[in-house]
Amino acid sequence: MEHLDKYQPDTNMQAWLFTILRNHFYTERRRKRREVEDPDGLMAGNLAVLPGQGAHLDFADMQAALAKLSVEQREALLLVAAEGVSYEEAAQICGTNIGTIKSRVNRARTRLVELMELSSEDLGPDRLVRASLFLHASP
Repeated sequence: MEHLDKYQPDTNMQAWLFTILRNHFYTERRRKRREVEDPDGLMAGNLAVLPGQGAHLDFADMQAALAKLSVEQREALLLVAAEGVSYEEAAQICGTNIGTIKSRVNRARTRLVELMELSSEDLGPDRLVRASLFLHASP
């Protein structure tokens, strides 16, 4: 009875207690509406959230690996994979033909995978990363 001091003398104590019980009942009903029964913990065991703290370290690793690529490969890869420029536009920007750009991007992706020692299991469920490094690796 931590709020007993809020009771006002000369008022109906039964009504005051009933109001407290009614409010408690409604609070419990609202809470149960948001909760899911999971007595054996199976549902909770299937829930997973990817950790966010590794993204900064992964980005630093990617920057270090990009710095090890040749200037031509890095430029072609960043134009096509990061900027979303088409192979044709990248060829015009770099002053070369489309086959050269495709070759540079392919070699850059392959070299990044080697430098970062990646496999498809390391990338997790991020389909964009998988697509950038593996699915479009061939020209």
